[in-house]
Amino acid sequence: MTPEEQDLVMGLAVAPSSPPTRTIDEVLAHFGESDGGVLALRLLRDAMERRDADDVEMALIVHGAADASVEEFLEPLIELFPAEWHREHEDIVSMLGKLHSPKTVPTLVLATRWVPEHLDWDENRALAVKAIWALGAVPGTKAREALEGLRDDENEIIRENAVKQLTRRGEL
Repeated sequence: MTPEEQDLVMGLAVAPSSPPTRTIDEVLAHFGESDGGVLALRLLRDAMERRDADDVEMALIVHGAADASVEEFLEPLIELFPAEWHREHEDIVSMLGKLHSPKTVPTLVLATRWVPEHLDWDENRALAVKAIWALGAVPGTKAREALEGLRDDENEIIRENAVKQLTRRGEL
């Protein structure tokens, strides 16, 4: 993506004190697409192929602005999550959490155990907590077993959140 295209996409971003300066229709027209989900997926795959962290962020902004389904993003997000060359780990976990799919369990478990370098400062383990809450919403035994395994984690935050999710699910 060119810097001008990145600026165009950044215009879709919502900040607490400023509304978007661009519309999804403007971005779609620029890229010659009519479907925001299709564009976001194309941009994401391209960013992954080139290992471009900034363009991963742009693809996720387009995805959000288009209010696109997460379903088609399942496999690329699972593949992208453990890569250390980007900074979108929390957003990926949030997106996977919306799917409530047993296919996400191994990635969500990884998110509870692994701390990417760019999140090393976070003593509250926000990534792990998001993953645990996402696991809590996944039906079935795989998710329950994952949460049970986290109940005895050495980290108190992880333990407490796993117990909360098991309790919420009625499995404790």
